[in-house]
Amino acid sequence: MRLTLPTIVGAQFCCTSLWFAGNAVAPDMAARFHLGPGFVAALTSAVQLGFIAGTLAFALLAVADRFSPSRVFLVSALLAALSNLAVMIEGLETEGLLACRFLTGFFLAGIYPVGMKIASDYYQAGLGRSLGWLVGALVLGTAFPHLLKGLAARLPWQTVTLATSALAALGGLALGLLVPDGPHRRPGPPLSLTACLTGFRRPEFRAAAFGYFGHMWELYTFWAFVPVLLTAYNARHPGAALSVPLLSFGIIGGGSLACVGSGLLSQVVPARAVAAGALALSGLCCLASPLVLGGNSPALLLGFLFFWGLVVVADSPLFSTLVARHAPEAARGTSLTIVNCLGFALTIVSIQLTGWLAPRLGPQLLFLPLAVGPALGLWALWRGRPGRNAAVAARNDWRRPTTAGVVAQHQGATAHSL
Repeated sequence: MRLTLPTIVGAQFCCTSLWFAGNAVAPDMAARFHLGPGFVAALTSAVQLGFIAGTLAFALLAVADRFSPSRVFLVSALLAALSNLAVMIEGLETEGLLACRFLTGFFLAGIYPVGMKIASDYYQAGLGRSLGWLVGALVLGTAFPHLLKGLAARLPWQTVTLATSALAALGGLALGLLVPDGPHRRPGPPLSLTACLTGFRRPEFRAAAFGYFGHMWELYTFWAFVPVLLTAYNARHPGAALSVPLLSFGIIGGGSLACVGSGLLSQVVPARAVAAGALALSGLCCLASPLVLGGNSPALLLGFLFFWGLVVVADSPLFSTLVARHAPEAARGTSLTIVNCLGFALTIVSIQLTGWLAPRLGPQLLFLPLAVGPALGLWALWRGRPGRNAAVAARNDWRRPTTAGVVAQHQGATAHSL
C-alpha cells in the first residue's frame, strides 16, 4: 500500500511520455520523410484527436468501470507503446504515420483517466493529495519535450521513439503487476451508452465538470503558446537571447509543483475553494497579460509567466477530485473519462481560435480571450455551490405539496362541498 501511489505516479509519467515526447522528434520525422512544416502540426494534432476519440469510446463502453482498471491500464500502455513504435516501420507513408500517432493517442485514453480512477479507488479520504501527485506527473510529462529538444537534436529520432516506448511498457507492467484493483472499487453497471452522462444529473458534479471545462479552455492554449510568446519577445528584443526550450520547460514544468502543493492544501482547505482561488488568479493573469506582454522588461515577463504557469494548472487535480467525489460510485471511471474527453475536445477549439487570432491581435493581446474560460468556470462553481443547492432544494420542497397536505386539502374541499 505504501508504494501504490509512487507506482501510479511513476507509471503515469512513463506512459504519458509517449504523448508529448513525440512533439520533440516531429520536426526530425518530417525532414526524414520530406514533409512540409504543416505536417508537424498535423502529427501533433493526431495524438490529441486520438485521445478524444479514445476517451469517448472508453466512456460510452464504460471500460474503466466494467473491467479491472489495472488491467485496462496495462493493456492500454502496451498497445500505445506498440503504436508509437509502428512509426519506425519501413515504407510507411504519410497516412500511416498519422494513423500510428492517432492510435497512440487513442490508447492513452486508457492511461491518464484510468490512472485517476485507480487512485480514487485507493485514496478516497486523501484523493486531492493523491491526484495532485498524479496530475503533477502529467504536467512534467507535458514539459518534457522542451527539455528533450536539446537532446533530440543530437540523437536520432528513432532512439527517442524506442526510449519512450520502452518507458511506457515499463510503466504499464509496473502498475499492472504491483497495483491490484483498489479496495473502494465498485462493480460497474451493465453496458449502457448513456451511463457516462448520469453524473451530469447531479448539481455538484455539473459544477465541477463545467469548472474543469473553463480551466481547460485556458490551460493547453497557454502551454501551446508560451514558446510562441518567448520567440516573439526574442524577435522584438534580440539582445535578450532568451532560451526558449529551457524557459518553456521551467514555466510549464513548474506547474507540477503547484499540482502537488494544491493537493496538499486541499487536505486543510476545501478542494472547491482551492480550485476556485487558483482559477480566479489564472483569470486575472489573462486580464493582466496585455500590460506585461507588451512591456520591455524580461524579468517582469518571466516572473509573470512563471507565476501564471503555477496557477494555470494548480486547480486541475482538484477539479478531478471534485468530479470523482460527486460522480456515481459505479460509474466513477466512466465519469472521469467523459469529462476528460469533453475537456480535451474544448482545448482544440481554444488552440485553433487563438492560432487564428494570433496574427490579428498580436502577442500582446493573444491571451486576453482566454479569460472567458476562467470566468465561466467560476460562474459554474458559484451556481453549483453546496449552500445554493440546499437552498434551491428547500425552496422546491416548500413549493411541492406533501402527501399529508394533499389529503388535508381534499378533505377540506369535501367538507366545504357538503
